[in-house]
Amino acid sequence: MSDFEHHPLLDDDAGPLVRPYTVSNGRTVATKKLDLLSLVRSTGQMRTGQLEPEHAETLLLCREPISVAEVSAHMRLPAMVIKVLLSDLVDCGAIITHAPDPAVDPTDKTVLEALLNGLQRRL
Repeated sequence: MSDFEHHPLLDDDAGPLVRPYTVSNGRTVATKKLDLLSLVRSTGQMRTGQLEPEHAETLLLCREPISVAEVSAHMRLPAMVIKVLLSDLVDCGAIITHAPDPAVDPTDKTVLEALLNGLQRRL
């Protein structure tokens, strides 16, 4: 079983055990501007044991570059909640972000298919 097959915030029968916005302490506004196609990656500066469980799980996903959309899919949480968690990790120096290439049209069918294929491979 991979690190992400068991999700502590979800129960197969009951569904979410914690309301999504509880994970972000009710915050709905990220401190950093993150696009769904933005890439995030761990800096290696912080250990997961130094973080709250949700932040630690998010950081584990960022060992290699990953899009905000992929993190949201893995965590099974709304993108806005993930953006808040990722912003927290940027603020403490645990991750860095890379804006999507401005030449990439996020409505381009090939871009969306590539994102979907990436999500399906990881899940």
